[in-house]
Amino acid sequence: MSPLRVATVQLNHLPGDKAGNLRLVESFVRNAAQQGVELIVFPEMCVTGYWHVRKLDRPDIEALAEEIPHGETTSALLALSKENKASIGAGLIERDVDGRLYNSYVVAMPYGKWARHRKLHTFISEYMASGESYTVFDLPNGVRAGVLICYDNNIVENVRMTALMGAEVLIAPHQTGGCDSRSPHGMKRIDPALWHARKEEPQAIRDACQGKDGREWIMRWLPSRAHDNGLFLIFSNGVGVDDDEVRTGNAMILDPYGRILQESCSIENDMVIADLDPVLRDWCTGVRWMKARRPELYETLTLSTGNEHDTRAVRFARDSEDLE
Repeated sequence: MSPLRVATVQLNHLPGDKAGNLRLVESFVRNAAQQGVELIVFPEMCVTGYWHVRKLDRPDIEALAEEIPHGETTSALLALSKENKASIGAGLIERDVDGRLYNSYVVAMPYGKWARHRKLHTFISEYMASGESYTVFDLPNGVRAGVLICYDNNIVENVRMTALMGAEVLIAPHQTGGCDSRSPHGMKRIDPALWHARKEEPQAIRDACQGKDGREWIMRWLPSRAHDNGLFLIFSNGVGVDDDEVRTGNAMILDPYGRILQESCSIENDMVIADLDPVLRDWCTGVRWMKARRPELYETLTLSTGNEHDTRAVRFARDSEDLE
């Protein structure tokens, strides 16, 4: 792995306003490029908007969707990447040649190359399909990167598979925090009124975003994905009100030991930058442990237990009876 300067952004996107969101993306890219950033990561579906999409009918979602790479968003990202000599990752709704709709993520690279990941566990809309493959590719300087979108990272097998495919850096765009997980000890909804009152009482929303429904919840599991798989992890997230929920930001960059290199404590749009030192992977715990794997013992991991359900059913289940 070569050294890599990366940036991650937390963004309060504009629902349905692709042009406005791309202007926000552009401003961060130009700022990052001035600081020598080689890869800048934006949140899940930040170009189209996210949580409001669950209320849209199929024609309205189709109106937001684009082809990749021939759509206007990918074209704009590729041009911006070339101009600023930095790779750019951003999320949008994709429409494929057969009309299927996906929660997708594009990484545009300076020399015209691009990579696309289709979320493996899509639940935002019944009209959108889930992807069927992992996404691992080489950045311009040879660093091997993978992409997993939000819920994809909840399933530990997805991160391990991405690492086994050679990823050294995991790009992890999210729209999370402040959600009602329905788990008794999971995160809970944050009142949007706290964010709307942030100018008058900034500490109240800051405490919520840094507390059990934001950063504390993220820190229960996110560092383990980096540590156990020997990956640098770039976590990008929404921030502020997203329809009737609050995204908690907490943009952060972790090293292969699960330690935080940089993070944002802001309750507004923000960006943090870190230099990834490849030496950290040479003898890190996760890489060493993976060398001791015994694949012959893991055959049952590929077999159905009979307890699997569609992601939408799991995400929106009211209680355990819904999943019986």
